[in-house]
Amino acid sequence: MVSLRGAALLLGAALCFPAGCALQETIGGSREGVTAWAAARGFRAETVSAEGFDLYSLLRRRAAAAQLTVYIEGDGAPWPDSRRPPDDPTPRRPVALLLAERDPSPQVAYLGRPCQYLGEAERAKCGAVYWSSRRYVQRVVDAMDAAVTRLKASAGADRLRLVGHSGGGVIAALLALRRNDVDSLVTVAAPLSLTAWTDRHGLSPLEKALDPMRLAETGRLPPAVHFVGEADEVVPPDIVAEFARRRGGRLETLTGFDHDCCWARNWPELLRRVRIQEGTP
Repeated sequence: MVSLRGAALLLGAALCFPAGCALQETIGGSREGVTAWAAARGFRAETVSAEGFDLYSLLRRRAAAAQLTVYIEGDGAPWPDSRRPPDDPTPRRPVALLLAERDPSPQVAYLGRPCQYLGEAERAKCGAVYWSSRRYVQRVVDAMDAAVTRLKASAGADRLRLVGHSGGGVIAALLALRRNDVDSLVTVAAPLSLTAWTDRHGLSPLEKALDPMRLAETGRLPPAVHFVGEADEVVPPDIVAEFARRRGGRLETLTGFDHDCCWARNWPELLRRVRIQEGTP
């Protein structure tokens, strides 16, 4: 059986866009590069400290609004091999940020995952288990929850829409299950049943992971849309379909899409479908 680190390899390696995919913009793989790119597009960077993590965030406010849309990043940089995680989990092409940039909503935020966008000295204190075997443990979810609350206060918002790509979709679902201020949940290529996902790929279970499929048995999800690519070999469509059937939400399987392509290119249209379901302008 593949090791725990092999599980991260599958999600992490998929974060590199196929050569033919649209929006092949290189943002950078560093805090400085992403901050400069985002600032030119109206985003302001802030570090949110929670549960011992320093989480990187961006906020863009074009106008006051009751709702804040928060985009949660995936698992990060690809692994160099199946036994060794990357030295730096900062994503080279942050898909969730590309989606956030294309969202015309009045208030949009972006939230990185634990240990991403840190300097070398800061990252050494973070612990590689938090971007590998323990990336969905209680402490991580608590930190992300606190960061979302901080972003909501900074925006002056009352309500949330949570959007997550890949592993970020797992975090978004876990947050939606525990909060009462989430109007809607949108997941993109997210392995919403971690047990089914690791079983499918012959992987060892992730350590102490909170699994949305199991927690949704007793919790309640808000209205949800789950996007998945028909050609996605990292998160096979039937895994997401089973979650939608058993736990709720509308499933949209898109022909010609895989784990990363071509969500950013088509995001304005996909977001329009989300708004139609929500009944929002």
